[in-house]
Amino acid sequence: MARAGITVAFTKLRYISGPRNRWPSNLSKTSAAPIARVRTFAFSGIEAVPVEVQVQISSGSPALLLVGLPDKAVGEARERMRAAMSAMGLGLPPRRVLINLAPADLLKEGSHFDLPITLGVLAAMEVLPREDLYGYAALGELSLDGTLNPVAGVLPAAIGASTMDLGLICPASQGGEAAWAGRIEVLAASDLLSLINHFRGTQVLTPPETAGIAQAARIPDLAEVKGMETAKRALEIAAAGGHNLLMIGPPGSGKSMLAARLPGLLPDLSPKEALEVSMIHSVAGMLDGGMLVMRPPFREPHHSASQAALSGGGQRARPGEISLAHRGVLFLDELPEFPKVALESLRQPMETGRTTVARAAAHITYPARFQLVAAMNPCRCGYLGDASRECGRAPRCAEDYQNRISGPVIDRIDLTVEVQPATAAELARAPAGELSQAVGARVARARQAQRARYGEGSNAEADSDAVEMAPEALALAEQAMDKLRLSPRGYTRVLRVGRTIADLAAAKVVQRVHVAEALAFRHRLPGRRG
Repeated sequence: MARAGITVAFTKLRYISGPRNRWPSNLSKTSAAPIARVRTFAFSGIEAVPVEVQVQISSGSPALLLVGLPDKAVGEARERMRAAMSAMGLGLPPRRVLINLAPADLLKEGSHFDLPITLGVLAAMEVLPREDLYGYAALGELSLDGTLNPVAGVLPAAIGASTMDLGLICPASQGGEAAWAGRIEVLAASDLLSLINHFRGTQVLTPPETAGIAQAARIPDLAEVKGMETAKRALEIAAAGGHNLLMIGPPGSGKSMLAARLPGLLPDLSPKEALEVSMIHSVAGMLDGGMLVMRPPFREPHHSASQAALSGGGQRARPGEISLAHRGVLFLDELPEFPKVALESLRQPMETGRTTVARAAAHITYPARFQLVAAMNPCRCGYLGDASRECGRAPRCAEDYQNRISGPVIDRIDLTVEVQPATAAELARAPAGELSQAVGARVARARQAQRARYGEGSNAEADSDAVEMAPEALALAEQAMDKLRLSPRGYTRVLRVGRTIADLAAAKVVQRVHVAEALAFRHRLPGRRG
């Protein structure tokens, strides 16, 4: 069922551009210096941007030139190509070999250009038929012995090739990943020699099967958590509506333990969401075995993570943790310990659902519709309110510590709950709580109601005008906005949480009691002024 759904989701995104164009009709194949052409892709976020590798062998001093704004990894492809061809007993002709990567003003990054460059040179040498090669896009990294190594971005490249009505040539280990693109011819070769033999008709490459669905990691059960009923209720509401959650409590109170059980409450991704998440993981080189991700991702970076690690960036503008957590959970433990600039970089993605990495040459956008779950101590020592254990600077230390998190970030958090440690009596005698399966069933019903209401997305993304309110519930929300000095954003988020609580209760209209519970979870941080 999952594979069929993903095929349907892809079909909706796919368009057919016309019959496969094997060779441009206006090209002259009898010119003095004929040009061999091979298609491939560069990546802008998760978008596959078409690139044409053009190879011309002409008279002149022997040289191997590579132009078209290649980065260092692409420039080194010349030496890997020489070694791979030498391993097969081939050598470059003693002539001028010019390789152009078009469009020339687009930066080309990554080792996946090795294979299309090599195929273009072999076609220009008439080792491979040019007309047949032009019906495919290719990507793969070459070893010195001609073996094809896996590269990042095969899934979006396969989808891009399908929209252009091209086949795809890729490493054998990633054929199952490329096969997810649906009706597309995939040539998955283990080495360069087998690919040459296939085009020359002496060997046939078997079409690969889809790689399957990634197995979900084992998630601890919520029933193992004793006590902490208020915190578990907040966790259920957060799971049902995709709301941001902040847990505050002393060390060892169970904040991380609760967060680790949240993925077990979340339903599977829809086919379209699974395709989006898998494309991001493919570009990041994290799609294990080419298997599609059907479970919401759960990312928990260390508090030493930089801004680029969280929001994306670096030398090649890779996706950050917020994009790897797309349609899933981003858990930030010890929230105030994260660099301030890294936390502030989350503000815009939390509202827009995407992040843009600005570079001198281009602006690269990644999806980043994540659910933030954070945990923190109430103060630096962690024992605010415990007279026998708190430090001598209380309560000033709590204010200084909590002020590391800016007001705009706090305003974007829907649910705030204090987590108090369970007593010895609770740990010894309290009965087991509800199973994650039972809570997850309620969450799934609430998410179903949201899909029926919005088509896509969750209550956390809903417009306040779409929330149907009873008159007394609306009056309470308006009164709370004045008395609690809620921002318009805070007011909207209270309505969204109230809508989720109503969905959990199977109520069609948000009632006063639902808004009251939502307001109870939107209180100020203990020890923080303003």
